[in-house]
Amino acid sequence: MGPPLRRLPDGTQEDIWGVPRRTVTVPAADGMETYQELTEPPLAAASTVEEIESYDHWPSPDWYDYRRIEAQCAQVREQGRVVVFMGDRLNRIAQLKPAMYLRGIEQILVDMMAQPELFRAIVDRIAGFYFEYLRRILEAARGGIDILVTGDDFGAQESLLCKPSLWRQMLQPNFRTFIDISHCYRVPVMHHTCGSVWEILPDLVDSGLDILNPIQPGTRNMEPDRLKRQFGDKLTFHGGISIQRNLPFGTPAAVRDEVRTLMAAMKSGGGFWVCTAHNIQADVPPENAIALFEAYQEYGKYER
Repeated sequence: MGPPLRRLPDGTQEDIWGVPRRTVTVPAADGMETYQELTEPPLAAASTVEEIESYDHWPSPDWYDYRRIEAQCAQVREQGRVVVFMGDRLNRIAQLKPAMYLRGIEQILVDMMAQPELFRAIVDRIAGFYFEYLRRILEAARGGIDILVTGDDFGAQESLLCKPSLWRQMLQPNFRTFIDISHCYRVPVMHHTCGSVWEILPDLVDSGLDILNPIQPGTRNMEPDRLKRQFGDKLTFHGGISIQRNLPFGTPAAVRDEVRTLMAAMKSGGGFWVCTAHNIQADVPPENAIALFEAYQEYGKYER
């Protein structure tokens, strides 16, 4: 519902942050698929807070028309479905991810330690936009939204992207505010973060998080049985099926076995939504996708 995005002469298109992106086409199992990739972080060369403040592409919550939200929620609920607000990949309630787009992944992580004033200027400007954007969305929905999804990747395969103490200092305050705003409207919050985030799970709980997505398989300390044992009474979990191994490269039998093992570890007592750890990609054979959904039905049901 926002303004049209600007398309540049070279064919790239800017997102709401003024970050130019180009369409990339890659081969897939059955044809081709496309992605939008960042071409150049527009704040990569900024060296002062003044340059960041004077950036002329900061979005405004006034750009959006919120009047249709209540009716859209009602339409979804009339179908017997759950209303989840999560934006899209280029405009999701977040702070670190947009900062990576604006500054560059490596540079924004360096800024956290070497130039904290620049880091804070960027993420606070991003979060400030989302604080008001989120309030207006929840207000307009009038109780029609069932779950809010925020999305910031805090982890890599082996560890956090930064020290836990740095995450608590630089990212937790805004993260907590997102949750507080949503809870003021009695909407639970799901947060998406890939990677190993074991070291800050107590902090996510302390911030009020309700649901954690996705339990990325193969990442350090994120074994499902361990998560269930340590945090199963504090968090609902969503995800857990790898898109890196069995789905693209295994057999239907291997996919079914992965679902069976995951459900055995996680479903006891409730508090778990079985799902893939991320979007099913184009390299997944159709027979494996079918096996996945059949296994959900077989192993996900509770005895009455």
